[in-house]
Amino acid sequence: MPSKPEKHKAAQIFIPIAIGGVIVALTGSARVHSSGILAQSFWGAATVLIAWNVLLLAAPNLREAAGRIDTTLRAQHYIQAVCQLAVYLYWGWYWSPVYDMSVLIGAQLMFAYGFGMLLSWTRGKAYTMGFGPIPIILSINLFLWFRDDWFYLQFLMVAVGFLGKDFIRWTRGGQQAHIFNPSAFALGLFSLVLIASGNTDLTWGQEIASTLTLAPRIYLFLFLVGLVVMYFFEITLVAGTAAAVLFGMSALTFQVTGVPYFIDSDIPAAVFLGLHLLITDPSTSPRTPVGKTIFGALYGGGVFALYTLLGLMGAPTFYDKLLCVPLLNLSVRAIDHLVSKRAKTETWTPSTRIAAQPVWLSPRPNLIRMGLWVLFFGVMSVTGRTDGQHTGDALPFWEHACFEDLRNACDRLIQLETSYCGDNAAWACNELGLHYRKGTIV
Repeated sequence: MPSKPEKHKAAQIFIPIAIGGVIVALTGSARVHSSGILAQSFWGAATVLIAWNVLLLAAPNLREAAGRIDTTLRAQHYIQAVCQLAVYLYWGWYWSPVYDMSVLIGAQLMFAYGFGMLLSWTRGKAYTMGFGPIPIILSINLFLWFRDDWFYLQFLMVAVGFLGKDFIRWTRGGQQAHIFNPSAFALGLFSLVLIASGNTDLTWGQEIASTLTLAPRIYLFLFLVGLVVMYFFEITLVAGTAAAVLFGMSALTFQVTGVPYFIDSDIPAAVFLGLHLLITDPSTSPRTPVGKTIFGALYGGGVFALYTLLGLMGAPTFYDKLLCVPLLNLSVRAIDHLVSKRAKTETWTPSTRIAAQPVWLSPRPNLIRMGLWVLFFGVMSVTGRTDGQHTGDALPFWEHACFEDLRNACDRLIQLETSYCGDNAAWACNELGLHYRKGTIV
């Protein structure tokens, strides 16, 4: 008579088939049923899981691992998931497509669990059951959705993220670890393909990046959500340094050119979201205070540079926050080595070193760094650099800047008037007509 663990294992081996059944059942929901191609994507994802599960059952050499499940619950997974859900709920209250995506996000989550199980068992390993897939799926969907007719690519993007996590690894600190943040790896790779092929319009990427600001005081909300992550996982230096670099470089550019670098903000809301909930994965970022500071500074500088580079290429600039994360993940060992080498060359005693370091780099409680971050964000808010009325929001500013022939000012003026004209503002349509008639700035 088989033991209880064997009975459980025999039952667990069919979980991916059950998950496939749930995905099929979701095709009956109003959201999926309304689009035949979307329903086919769901059927395709379910078929992959069910067929893979059947093949696994038929492979005698893999039966030993198949069905083995270990349970590990990690705080970094469920706390991050709660913070991400808070963003979805707040953002979706002011932009309804977010709530409309709930069934589609649920299907991706089901697929992620099933895919992860089958991948582990196929490699002869037990599957680690926990909350891990939840923040990965929520993170992907905070930045990129494929439209209904192309939604099978969303399932493919999820699969690529988990394949990268399992197969692209290195030794770090004497242990095997995945190199890339799984969601950032998938987002970065698909962003490159979309840019190269000129197919950004297959996604909701532009709308996602621009609609965060429909939620009032979104910067304050993201700041408060970010404090939770900072408190539990000590990523304050990463997010804080990235924000400081971006705010600082934006301010410097405005002083030099006379126009805002990011057009209507000192730091775009979607980038502010990214530096709190995309680059802050503790598993794929440096572990020392100096390393975290370097990592955050590189992200801030990378986003700043990519914004211009993408603009020069004629590519959508919202990809700026996504493309540099995998490259930064690749730099983590080099950063750790640099910091370690620096530490070995110092001859001071530990107490002397701590006393000599700036407070934000010292290995003191994270609350000190959080306090400095709160102070910095407070100054930015009071000076109108977050949720306040921004210089770039005012049409008269761009009219004057265009008259002065300042950098990108006329292009921005045309964008604003086109947007207003699209909202049935007759004066804006009239202004656009005059511009096209004169042919001076268009």
